[in-house]
Amino acid sequence: QVQLVESGGGLVQPGGSLRLSCAASGSIFSIYAMGWYRQAPGKQRELVAVITSGGSTNYADSVKGRFTISRDNAKNTVYLQMNNLKPEDTAVYYCAGTRVSGYNYWGQGTQVTVSS
Repeated sequence: QVQLVESGGGLVQPGGSLRLSCAASGSIFSIYAMGWYRQAPGKQRELVAVITSGGSTNYADSVKGRFTISRDNAKNTVYLQMNNLKPEDTAVYYCAGTRVSGYNYWGQGTQVTVSS
């Protein structure tokens, strides 16, 4: 089993920044990639960014150039730096750990609200 705990969400004005953190514990050796997803009210959960164990990254087109995913292997923690936030970034953000099989472990989610 893998446990994921997110932190760092909150209320921010448009154009502002937030950094989300996701601390992993448990059988983390089984994890191939770590990612951030988000779900806005009435919408499907969508991939925001992902980073593999080898350090490769991928981003949704809507966040490219604004968000950066990174990892600190010593701390078993993945970060999502979000800059130039827009109201449409408002959502619950979830951390996910993906096994090679494709199975996802999920965190509990953290709310990000972008509003003036």
